[in-house]
Amino acid sequence: MTFGQQMLFFFSAVGAFNGLLLGIYLLCVKKLKYIPDFFLGLILLTLSSRVGISVFMYFYPDLPRIIPHLGMSALFFTGPALYYYIKSSFLQEKFDLKQCRTSFGALTLVLGVVGLLYLFFPVTWDQYFGTFIYTVWSIFVLLSVYQYYIFSKHTVRNSNQFILPVLISNAIIFLAYQLISTGWVQIYCASGSLLFSFVLYANFLILFSKKNEHTAVKDIPKYTNKKISGDLAESFVSRLERLMDSEELYKNPNLKLGDLAARMNMSAHQLSQLLNDNLEKSFATYINEYRIGEACQKIENGSFLKIEEIGYEVGFNSKSTFFSTFKKIKNTTPLLYKQSQTPF
Repeated sequence: MTFGQQMLFFFSAVGAFNGLLLGIYLLCVKKLKYIPDFFLGLILLTLSSRVGISVFMYFYPDLPRIIPHLGMSALFFTGPALYYYIKSSFLQEKFDLKQCRTSFGALTLVLGVVGLLYLFFPVTWDQYFGTFIYTVWSIFVLLSVYQYYIFSKHTVRNSNQFILPVLISNAIIFLAYQLISTGWVQIYCASGSLLFSFVLYANFLILFSKKNEHTAVKDIPKYTNKKISGDLAESFVSRLERLMDSEELYKNPNLKLGDLAARMNMSAHQLSQLLNDNLEKSFATYINEYRIGEACQKIENGSFLKIEEIGYEVGFNSKSTFFSTFKKIKNTTPLLYKQSQTPF
């Protein structure tokens, strides 16, 4: 290889490798703690696989023919991952993960059936497999753009500031590969891989700058801005109540303000402001009211658990804390409350 080719190989391969590592981190380490991050990891993993394979095939063309087909197969899931990344970012706790799993299962089945056709129509398969992959990718990219437009137009402003950069980056990479694959632009295929590396690092810079801006916002004094505006506050409170009811986060005895803020996809400062200024409650009071409410329901339903066991069940980490909190909120003890529920 010439020096220029070596540099092209190096930067393309490094970008693919870093994207692969980041994708694995989001998929395997963070898992489903924040669903959009899972789909972002899938986007990075599929694109990095395709990019890495295309780089090696360009510089080492004698590799087995099945390898580029594996790269194309990975690319098959990039469009759906982008689509669900945008959808889950906007819908958040309303996002239907079960329906998403069904859709990905169906897509995997489709890809498997198309792959099996190679056994019967190898020449035709080689000719049209790439067209099939790029067609699916095109459909989902267009759906993603349309979905972003619809959600951003009709949905309350989303606090995930990375949606647009991710969408634009995917659109740029998609257009580059489409132009290369159709032959409309006569550049080396590996140049598409280099573009991926450039876009990846550009996004790192964007995310880093936004993180710094976010940190600067956190440094603003707590009461610089008082109550969150009415409509926005109602939306946040509604989301918070749905999240608490559906996932019962209050049962976690180690739940912290930052943990709940992350699940709400908002800053800890903003959640604290919502609770203190709009609901006029501290974080501890808000969580403990849910816990005591759950404890009362168990007592009223005739739970066979001991009083202290009910406390542990609803999220308290000690008997004394449960008793004192119950007394503070209900103006009576758990035992007296249980006796009051017993019919004579």
